[in-house]
Amino acid sequence: MDGLGVSTLERQSDKADNPGMLFEYALKFLLLSAFLELILYRLASRLGMHMSKLAEKSEAVRLTFTTLSSLGFILLNVTSLLLFLVLFILLIQKLRQSVWSGSFDRLLVSAVSLLMALTVVYLIFPPAMLGSVIYNLVSLAILLILTAEFLVTRHLWRQRVTVGCFILGIAGWFYYQTVSTTYGLLGIVNAPPLVHEISRVGEALMVVSSILVLWSYGSTSFFTRNKTQRKWAMTLLVSGGVTFVMLLYIDFFLSLYSPALAEEARKAGQGIGWVFQMGMGYTFYLPFALYMAGFTCWAYTVIKLVLIGRLAGYGLGLMFMAGYALQLSHLSFMVVVGLILMTLDKRGTLGKLRHKTGETVVYSPVAPVLSEVR
Repeated sequence: MDGLGVSTLERQSDKADNPGMLFEYALKFLLLSAFLELILYRLASRLGMHMSKLAEKSEAVRLTFTTLSSLGFILLNVTSLLLFLVLFILLIQKLRQSVWSGSFDRLLVSAVSLLMALTVVYLIFPPAMLGSVIYNLVSLAILLILTAEFLVTRHLWRQRVTVGCFILGIAGWFYYQTVSTTYGLLGIVNAPPLVHEISRVGEALMVVSSILVLWSYGSTSFFTRNKTQRKWAMTLLVSGGVTFVMLLYIDFFLSLYSPALAEEARKAGQGIGWVFQMGMGYTFYLPFALYMAGFTCWAYTVIKLVLIGRLAGYGLGLMFMAGYALQLSHLSFMVVVGLILMTLDKRGTLGKLRHKTGETVVYSPVAPVLSEVR
């Protein structure tokens, strides 16, 4: 076959493996919309509830929070529509014989289609407790299917540890929600066994997984020959370590300086914890430094991966922006779409990493901070 024929076949293969510009821009807008929805709806609206007394005294404050909540509700609907669009494109790609196909596609497509159908039905006919239990079980089954597909794909073991830690963490919330609702459905007034303990363990695992994403996806080796990368790695390690220690002992330092100031800081921390508990499900029972470390590691990794076009960046962004408590249907879909993108990370990227000449997908793995010395 001549060179022109080979080039034509490569372009056709690349086109078949690429979902297209619609998917690329829908995914970008989805990440932005989900972030703004988190800030303006789930957090700002809860903050307005927390500052209700101040809002009663000031009309400007009340109008500000009302406007932010309204914009957030619009963004919630936009995010939900974009999630359905991106998920529909992904399912279409899963049904085709392409590089985007996986080992559990038939089972996954069936389960996700069932979840989408339940979502539409529940929008028309709001579910009772039994409907909530069914919805949670179907969502958990989908996450387990995606985890199995991720584990059997050729990912690094540290990436498998990170995703496994995330799934075990989110499973703690599913246990808490499903078992508690089932007890209420059966009319049992006693608390389910270990329900609060498992929920707290799940939250801790979510925080740990948010820290591990830097190690598994976003880190740079100290042994690299690139002096710029080595400098950034050392800067991140030193500055992050100092900040972590300061946050860990901030209460002790404030107590030495002023007990009254330390008390005010504790009250402010409790207010922040309440807002995040209502918006994302985190109770902040762990030291505040751990949550900040997780947020910093997650944010750095997501920004880095998104800038180079890695699907894992979009996946990690959606998964952790959904929060710990998946109380709304679009939050469950954010985790589902995020995990699908994680499984596809090594099979393709967005347009930035594709050769413009139509060659095959280019993938360049990122070395970890604590890389093994061979």
